[in-house]
Amino acid sequence: MVKFAKHAALLALLLLAGCQRGMAPPAFHADGKPLRLSDWHMVEARDGKLELNAGVVPYSLNTPLFTDYVHKLRTVWMPKGVSAKYDAKNTFDFPIGTVVTKTFYYPRAADGKFSDVARTLDYSGDFTGQDLNLASVHLVETRLLVRRKEGWTPFVYVWNQAQTEATLVRTGDVQALTLVDAQNQREDFNYVVPDEGQCVNCHEADMIGRSILPIGPKARHLNRDYDYGSGRENQLEHLVAIGYLMDLPKLADVPKNADWRDPSASLDARARAWLDVNCAMCHNPNGEASVTGFSLGPDVPEDHHLGLCKSPEAAGPATGGRLFDIVPGKPDASIIMHRIGSAQPGVMMPEIGRSTVDREGEALIRAWILSLKGNCDIVR
Repeated sequence: MVKFAKHAALLALLLLAGCQRGMAPPAFHADGKPLRLSDWHMVEARDGKLELNAGVVPYSLNTPLFTDYVHKLRTVWMPKGVSAKYDAKNTFDFPIGTVVTKTFYYPRAADGKFSDVARTLDYSGDFTGQDLNLASVHLVETRLLVRRKEGWTPFVYVWNQAQTEATLVRTGDVQALTLVDAQNQREDFNYVVPDEGQCVNCHEADMIGRSILPIGPKARHLNRDYDYGSGRENQLEHLVAIGYLMDLPKLADVPKNADWRDPSASLDARARAWLDVNCAMCHNPNGEASVTGFSLGPDVPEDHHLGLCKSPEAAGPATGGRLFDIVPGKPDASIIMHRIGSAQPGVMMPEIGRSTVDREGEALIRAWILSLKGNCDIVR
């Protein structure tokens, strides 16, 4: 009875919030390709803010995927009366009608030039469970994954310069931007918005069926607290409370990835979390990189399956002349360091999704490889 009362109260608050904002109800389009992001009524630019509709729930990941230092606002919405089913390892089983959104944006650089964006890992002032202030951020794109009867369907919407609407793009987009750090160091780069077909490259669930799945909504990524504006709460428990998730076990039994920037977590846990979210979507037995025999999921043992002293299967010239995927204690002799430290097409990993190098992530994996024991005198 207490849980039901809490559930009802939360839903009432969500509905009230939607009425106060004056938005039309969230819309699930079972077919077709809506031309505007606002056709979905999930997130909308209104009165100088990017606002979430009633029932559109924000979430974040313990360790997020790197994309050119862009910040991301993730949300999930489901129709009334349905819930996702918990899974300890894989993406949750979401019901038909689920809409997952991810809005890519940058804090604006201090000089105010539209193409200048801040290179910062500080998310603290971005979003507090309510909205994004459009005066301080530069919206780039919003991607949707929509659970239709036939499976998940991707949509990519690019924001206009006025920051008032995002329109559907099917062939991608390229935007010339400049990253500006706290020391006013500048880095020009091309932000690449993927085309429809490229979404499959990262989100492919299996190579045979070519079906796709969301990457982030897994137990180990979501098991963390989030500031919903009214206070912090564990994300998984929050989803249960509002009726979006069922069959959640005790939190003590739920897996949890480390925050890659958390100094209290072990170096191994932080590095494995970074590799999991940035690489394992392809480097797993069913992914695009399954033919390599090089897996980077969280449960892969530290042996040749994880690339230790393993010769590459299909990297070709992208090895940079190196012999093994990972050489314990020797990052500069490891192919993985060569590839994550490159922004050159055909060499860099991941193959798409970035035009710059994740310097902090690169430093983390370097430190992790330095900490690994063993040698590659015996070729496996």
